[in-house]
Amino acid sequence: MRWQRHTLPVEVRVVPLAAGEKALAGCVAESGAVVVGTRDAFYVSSGDGLVRIPWEQVEKADWDNDKGQLSVVEVGTWGAARPVHELTLAEPGRLLELVRERVTASVVLQRHVPIRGRRGVKVIARRAPGGNRALTWVYEFDEGVDPDDPEVRRLADLGLAKALEETGLR
Repeated sequence: MRWQRHTLPVEVRVVPLAAGEKALAGCVAESGAVVVGTRDAFYVSSGDGLVRIPWEQVEKADWDNDKGQLSVVEVGTWGAARPVHELTLAEPGRLLELVRERVTASVVLQRHVPIRGRRGVKVIARRAPGGNRALTWVYEFDEGVDPDDPEVRRLADLGLAKALEETGLR
């Protein structure tokens, strides 16, 4: 996808991005937080400074059109609270399109492994959209599936091994 050059708000243009990155889309949230998307990452300013989240570390992003709210959830560890960034955006511009495209581009493989009936675990392979890093493999457990259960772990590991064998991905 080729991004056309659009005028970005000055607040977006002055965000200090990682070397080699440039703002493709961005806006200012109602809270005053500056939100920027590049080819490689999602940036959001907060009271603690600027947070850089590589696209492959975005578990999901949802847009609530009625509220004008973007919710970005980071990949996390089972049982630990995942960082969530809730942003009310009056004028998101091309940011929503960029978020969707970049998060989707980071998913290389997603496979559901049943454990108990329809409940199970998703085995997911993610890669930086630039493709310059190794794959990251993660498990996403369905509600009600306990990853601490040895049988669940065994079946999840079998699902990962099968995915690796069938695809040749590493």
